[in-house]
Amino acid sequence: MPTWAEICEDKSLRDLPFKIEQDRWGRIIMSPVKPDHSEFQAKIAHALMSLLPGWKVMVECAIDTTEGVRAADVAAMTAEARDRYRGAASLPVSPEICVEVLSESNTDEEMVEKRRLLAEKGCVEFWTCGPNGLMTFRAAKDGAALVQSQICPQFPNKVEL
Repeated sequence: MPTWAEICEDKSLRDLPFKIEQDRWGRIIMSPVKPDHSEFQAKIAHALMSLLPGWKVMVECAIDTTEGVRAADVAAMTAEARDRYRGAASLPVSPEICVEVLSESNTDEEMVEKRRLLAEKGCVEFWTCGPNGLMTFRAAKDGAALVQSQICPQFPNKVEL
């Protein structure tokens, strides 16, 4: 089974137009990314950088889980926590906020599983952005719906493209 670091170094995988994750058996999972998806990621990341000064914001953030490496579309964590893992191929802990931009291929079950895996690694809030830009905020630990983010309450309920 290849390690995440080996996957990251594999030159044949560098220019794929896909998001790459790894499952619990070490298999590489690839998901195509459309331009709207990328634009939502950029808008969400920009808003988080503006609203959480001093935090580190990442896109396609690789996170070690008990079932392989998962990538959050957008993630935010305190600078202190992020700086501990500078240079790592993937984070051994989850950022406090993890955001998934949903596509037609995502299922509710997949999002519940991803939220659970990231919560086990320390994610506090798990957000989703629907294809229409509507944001959903959840407590990562139990999936309870939040009216707004508790960490970043100024974050809008809708992201406009």
